[in-house]
Amino acid sequence: MDTLLLLNPIAFSIGALKVHWYGLILGAAALLGLLLVLREGKRYNIPQEVFMDMVLLGVPSAIIGARIYYVAFKWDDYKDNFWDVFKIWNGGIAIYGALIGAIICAVIFFRRKGYNFWRMADICAPGLIVGQMIGRWGNFVNQEAYGGPVEESFLRDKLHLPDFIVNQMNVEGVFHHPAFLYESMWSLVGLVLLLVLRRQKFLRSGELFMSYFIWYSIGRFFIEALRTDSLGFQAPQWVASLVNGLWSPMTAMGFEQGYLDPAYGNVRISQLLAIGIIIVAVVFIVVRRVTGKADVRYSDPIVSSKILSDDMEHTGTVASKEDKVILPTKDDPKQVEDKKE
Repeated sequence: MDTLLLLNPIAFSIGALKVHWYGLILGAAALLGLLLVLREGKRYNIPQEVFMDMVLLGVPSAIIGARIYYVAFKWDDYKDNFWDVFKIWNGGIAIYGALIGAIICAVIFFRRKGYNFWRMADICAPGLIVGQMIGRWGNFVNQEAYGGPVEESFLRDKLHLPDFIVNQMNVEGVFHHPAFLYESMWSLVGLVLLLVLRRQKFLRSGELFMSYFIWYSIGRFFIEALRTDSLGFQAPQWVASLVNGLWSPMTAMGFEQGYLDPAYGNVRISQLLAIGIIIVAVVFIVVRRVTGKADVRYSDPIVSSKILSDDMEHTGTVASKEDKVILPTKDDPKQVEDKKE
């Protein structure tokens, strides 16, 4: 067998400090996502500092949320090794947990800045999917988030992958589905769709953000079942049958589900969560359209309520001075008397 080209997870060292590729890739993902958001925010004259501050707060919140989510469902692996909880450079974070952490932070932050959350979330949606598209390559370097076993010929001859990806998918002598790559490519297509969709006149506030969730969750549902490291739980048999039935088109295309440890359950949490998110997002869009609450378009101006408040306060001050000068109207008795004189 040829010598395998396995990537070193450590990019470089500065003394005793080891800088991991995983962290560098996540940093690059956040930076590129931010640049995309800043560019769109500029169209609405939103100060760049707003989004930069959001990233400074949102990234740590996302990492904390992602780690808490992952550890919560694998607590048995950490309860006797508590300090391992903080070793995120070894992998073990969950995208949905990251989204939960980031959204909680964003809701609080944007509200304090006086911006409508849905308008700002729409602007951030393409940046989020860019972050996920790039961030998945951190899993590649760490040899994690891969799928079930496959033949080497499948990777080389059917997918036509370059050697460095094929070799990295060789884990202890067994080749695996590059699930990270599937999700990265799905996110790339999703990015193009979001960029096209946000220029459509029919798009309403909040709908681009929901479209992001719908697209990502569809891909995540099908890709997640290929993986062998999924978080799971014990669900009623009808739920497991429903999930497997929805995934059955993948079986028809020749794919097989990855191994799910029975100790964790019979349903992958991310698959069930993906179904729930899709349903909620679609209902959100439909209900707001039907009830007439979707009256603000994506293309409408975005102004902070605090800025509006300051402007009104300023306008009110000017108006109070002008109120001292009372202009007569047509029906003003004084004006009538003047005319008679």
